[in-house]
Amino acid sequence: QVQLVESGGGLVQPGGSLTLSCRASGTIAKIYVMGWYRQLPGKQRELVASITSGDRIINTNAMEGRFTISRDNASNTVYLQMNRLKPEDTAIYYCHYAGTVYPNEWGQGTQVTVSS
Repeated sequence: QVQLVESGGGLVQPGGSLTLSCRASGTIAKIYVMGWYRQLPGKQRELVASITSGDRIINTNAMEGRFTISRDNASNTVYLQMNRLKPEDTAIYYCHYAGTVYPNEWGQGTQVTVSS
C-alpha cells in the first residue's frame, strides 16, 4: 500500500502564504504522479496541480500562477507553495498519488482557511 501524510494547513490572512507537504511511504512506484486537489465548501474536488516522477508539472490555470508544486525525490515528498492567498482558496486540500500498482490513493486532507 501507499500512505500519504499531509501537513502545513491552517489559518492565514488574505495575501499570506502557506506551504503544504505530502510525504508518501510504502510501495512507491518508479513512475507515478502526485498532486494536490482541493474541495471548496459545497463543491466537487478539483485538481490544483500535479507533478510526475519525471518532474513534469501539470497545473490548472485557475490559481493564476499563485501556486507552485514541487517535489523531493529522496523523501517522496510533494510540496504546494501557495502565495497571495484569497478567501476563495479556503478549502480542504488533499494529496493524491497515482502509481502503477496503486493508482488512486488519497491523503486524509488538510484544512486551509484564508480569513482576516
